[in-house]
Amino acid sequence: MRAPTNERWGIAHIYASYNNTIIHITDITGTETISKASGGMVVKSDRMESSPTAAMIAAKRAAETAKEKGINSIHVKIRAAGGHNRPTSPGPGAQAAIRALSRVGLRIGIIEDVTPLPHDGCRKKGGRRGRRV
Repeated sequence: MRAPTNERWGIAHIYASYNNTIIHITDITGTETISKASGGMVVKSDRMESSPTAAMIAAKRAAETAKEKGINSIHVKIRAAGGHNRPTSPGPGAQAAIRALSRVGLRIGIIEDVTPLPHDGCRKKGGRRGRRV
């Protein structure tokens, strides 16, 4: 039998679109915010908000705040834009954010994708012949 460890779990909600990356760390129930940061908070230009560099800096900032408040292990939930006619693959900042979280010293439990997927609703835009480029 293992000795009981002194772990405090949290959930890192990572929203990674092609325009921004948002890292939001909550308690295990998901109701109380512990810390949050985004790509737009750490870089000046708009086009850099979704970059892996911005995601790493934002994740590091959020993780350090969470560690100060006593969280030392996290489950990760990655979300892309998703929905009816938005991309269902996470943006470039998702991988970098997870790497940064583990580098700060947080133990990572489950990594899961929580992108909303349509179960057939409205018709996609683009017309009968699709988008002609």
